[in-house]
Amino acid sequence: MYLPDMSAEELLIEIRHHDAWHSIPFMLISSETKFDALDPIRQAGVMAILPKPFDHKDLRRALKTTADFIDPEEVVLQHFDVEALRVLVVDDSLMARKHISRVLNNMGITQITLAINGKEAVEIFSNSQEAFDLIITDYNMPEMDGQELIDYVRKDMANTYIPILMVTSEDNQTRLSNVQQSGVSAICDKPFDPSTVKDMLYRVLDEI
Repeated sequence: MYLPDMSAEELLIEIRHHDAWHSIPFMLISSETKFDALDPIRQAGVMAILPKPFDHKDLRRALKTTADFIDPEEVVLQHFDVEALRVLVVDDSLMARKHISRVLNNMGITQITLAINGKEAVEIFSNSQEAFDLIITDYNMPEMDGQELIDYVRKDMANTYIPILMVTSEDNQTRLSNVQQSGVSAICDKPFDPSTVKDMLYRVLDEI
């Protein structure tokens, strides 16, 4: 996490902004536990965060996550043509949007619309001629956060059927409980592994 010449956060940001390196999986090994210190790493699309010291189980899970990212399998859904699936990704972090998009692309999902916060997502809803099949949103965003976006979709739009997957580094259980009560379909932690996202997509899309 803390190197003599730069931090792991600075290193990851440099990698993500380099065309030749931006998709290289990144794993952090650190004794750091503070939320404020680790959240930028999570937002930038780290594949795994391993504690110091870590055990074989932690390493095995992290390596499996990386392998799933490098050599993914396409999602096969009963009720949807994956290539026709329209997904709205809402996150104020550019690197998080890119990382989520890469994970979805690797699964065969290519029709992805991006929004930087809930307010922009609402504008997209107002101007879009076609409905989305899935919304993936962050929780903590400026102007309109993830919970406010969910409330808008479920109440103002009266849309109770579109699956909403929240991908967040939020660790406040009271806030997450409120989100669940608002009508989110599933909550996934950052960093997330492709197999977890895939399982959630099966659950929220194939069971509607």
